[in-house]
Amino acid sequence: MFSLWGGKPRSRLGKFLDKRGISQNWLAKEAKVNKNTISDLSSGKREPSLATIKKIMKVIREVDPKAKADDFFDI
Repeated sequence: MFSLWGGKPRSRLGKFLDKRGISQNWLAKEAKVNKNTISDLSSGKREPSLATIKKIMKVIREVDPKAKADDFFDI
């Protein structure tokens, strides 16, 4: 499924990863989260659990210490 402008639909998390050149596989490995989960979250197909948000945010803050969970997720 592609968006109107030819790219994949992206969530705020997906756009963050794209902008910084961070792969979904790297985030999944570092956060110890399933690759499919990161893929679904990056495309906005589902909402994460609180435990998953905590794991992802721990890794994201290594890249951007000022990042907040509500920058990426509706919590």
